[in-house]
Parts: sequence; C-alpha cells; structure tokens
Amino acid sequence: MIDLHTHTTASDGRCTPKELVAHAARAGVSVLSVTDHDTISGCDAVAAECAPAGIEFVAGIEITAVRVVTDVHVLGYFIDRGSPALLDFLAAQRRQRIDRVRLMIDRLADFGVRLDADAILQPGVADTGKAAGRPWIARALVAGGHVKTTNEAFDRWLSRGRPAFVPRVGAMPEEVFTRIHEAGGVASLAHPGLLGCDQWISGFVTAGLDAIEVYHSRHDSDATVRYQQLAARHNLGISGGSDYHADEHHGAGGPGSVSLPRDDFDRLVRLKRQGGFTNV
Repeated sequence: MIDLHTHTTASDGRCTPKELVAHAARAGVSVLSVTDHDTISGCDAVAAECAPAGIEFVAGIEITAVRVVTDVHVLGYFIDRGSPALLDFLAAQRRQRIDRVRLMIDRLADFGVRLDADAILQPGVADTGKAAGRPWIARALVAGGHVKTTNEAFDRWLSRGRPAFVPRVGAMPEEVFTRIHEAGGVASLAHPGLLGCDQWISGFVTAGLDAIEVYHSRHDSDATVRYQQLAARHNLGISGGSDYHADEHHGAGGPGSVSLPRDDFDRLVRLKRQGGFTNV
C-alpha cells in the first residue's frame, strides 16, 4: 500500500510521528508520505521511524493557497527539506495561521464563547515549526463543553459561513507551485473533489501544476474516474492517500485505507527525476 497523504501533531493530526508510522506499519503500508499543513517539521521524525519499519518515506507537505477567498490545498512531494526559500515561505504561512486563529477566537468571544487563545496557540508558539489551525479551536470548544464533537464545532462555528469563520490570507496557487518546484518537488492538487472548482485546473496546469490527487478518502468512485480522465487529458501525474488525521472530522479511515497504485507512484518518481512534468 502507498499512502501519500497523512498528518501528524506537527499540524492538525492527532498522532505523533512515531504513532503514525506504527499505525502505517500495522496496516501494511510500504510507502508513506507525511503531508502536514504548511510545515515539514514532522518529516525528519517520520523518516527516522520509517527506516527500521521497512517503509519507504517520501518527504511531503500540504500547502494552503488562496484563490478568490477559497482555500486551495497543494501537496508537494520529494521536496528538499533544507531549502531556505521554502522554509522562509512556510514560516510566513504559519504566522498567518496564528493570526487567523486569534481572530476566530475573538469572534467566538463576541458570541459569548470565551476560549484561552494563549493556551490554544501555545504548541505553535513554543515550537514555531508547528502549524496552527481551526482543529485546534474545535478541540478547545469540545474540551470547554461548548460543543460535543469537533464536527459540531465546525458545523456550528468554524466552517465557512458560520459565525466565527475568518477567511484565510495566503499565497496564490501559482506561487505555491513555484515554491514547491524551487525546492525540487512535484506539485499535486489535493482532493479536487472537495475543492469543487474543476474549471480552475486547466489554468493551474498552465501555471505549473504537475499532478492531481485522484485517490482520496472523500472521493467516491465517480469522482475517482472523473479525475483519472482529467489527469489523462492534461498529461498530469496522479497522487493519492488517506488524508489520515486520526480524528472524527476527517473520517475513520487509517493509513493505507486509500492507496495509490504502484504504477502511478512509479510515474511520479520517474518524472521527479526528470525534473517535472511536461504539460503539453
């Protein structure tokens, strides 16, 4: 099994790197990528755990871009974890995340829901490599008895159109593609079925998009076929994975519950070695 989309406590996942790899090993995963949001701080620890478990590790990331106030998640694979330009860019992304969380907590206070912003953000302040996000607020709402589940927190307060939602500020997708390429990586559009803006994809291809995530835990069979066809039409590579977070908001599937076919992974590897895709 090949799972190229997982998360750890470096962003909004609930598993430490060690726990993630243990779950992946038990599931029979042979190739694993950790793709935390706007950070690569979990990569070294996951790589260290993968080696003795006999799991091939792929350095990855999920960067949040913004287009027309819509979040566009871009996966990066085979990235150079030491790229100074990428590290500086990601640090700026994480600072914007902290600012956004504070604004959302302020909005909750306007509705009489008071949370301790400093306590919620403490992990990201103590370790600036960690990426804060709405799940941190959702968990605090559950802990404070304001809602029963994190899903309720999003449905009632934190999702787009709900009272505490604050639109994200971030880089355009085209800049994110460039940042990933500058770090030697391959850029893949994450879960396009959730994005719901297929009309943007041809423009993304022109701007340097290399692949799309065809296989995802929230893509049904029709969506999978649709994105297979779209990838073929645009000569795009294909990625896939479980999007494992170990929390209810992202579903119950574990590492390897969605697997990328070996042929598609091998093509990503070959084209990475060739320096990217030729989208013509």
